[in-house]
Amino acid sequence: MAKKFLHVGPGSSYKDNTTQVFNTDDWDEVRLDIDPNYNPDIVASITDMSVVEDNSYDAVYSAHNIEHVFAHEVIGTLKEFNRVLKDNGFLILTCPDIKGICKLIGEGNIAKKLYSSPAGDIYPLDILYGLRQAIAQGQHYMSHKHGFTGESLLDHVKLANFKSFCVAESSDSYALWLIAYKNSDKTMKELEIDLKAHLIKNG
Repeated sequence: MAKKFLHVGPGSSYKDNTTQVFNTDDWDEVRLDIDPNYNPDIVASITDMSVVEDNSYDAVYSAHNIEHVFAHEVIGTLKEFNRVLKDNGFLILTCPDIKGICKLIGEGNIAKKLYSSPAGDIYPLDILYGLRQAIAQGQHYMSHKHGFTGESLLDHVKLANFKSFCVAESSDSYALWLIAYKNSDKTMKELEIDLKAHLIKNG
């Protein structure tokens, strides 16, 4: 039987835009989004996923969501991710690396094009404050309300009651990648191997 992962805040993305691990027949995807226009399986905010049962998913995948909630909502949101995971479940999360992008801006590169995405060209201010094209079109929920360094992200995850976790920096996309297990007492070496498996495609 396939395992099941909850893809939170996917927008127009599906399973094939997640990681190499999830994009296999071993995993079934359920999509949860605040915007019904993206045809999610579940319409809900990541700050309140009460429509999702406790201990019901083997994994949660969150790509560039956590920066869209206010600072005082971050731990509650991570606790929601924790709540819906099975006892041996895990979270894969990616978000902007504020340390890296602030260093880039501080070096005078505020107007430097960093890379192109399906949503358009990405510049430092888009990573810092949110994708300006989407915000200009009325998608105000795309604004960034908080930011993280690797250290601060781990602090938040610990407060959200995950048992073992580690983070990696992806300098080419100015992103942080996190793996966090709900209850499994993984060693740092095991965590690094598990996270690397997810980063093979998207690293």
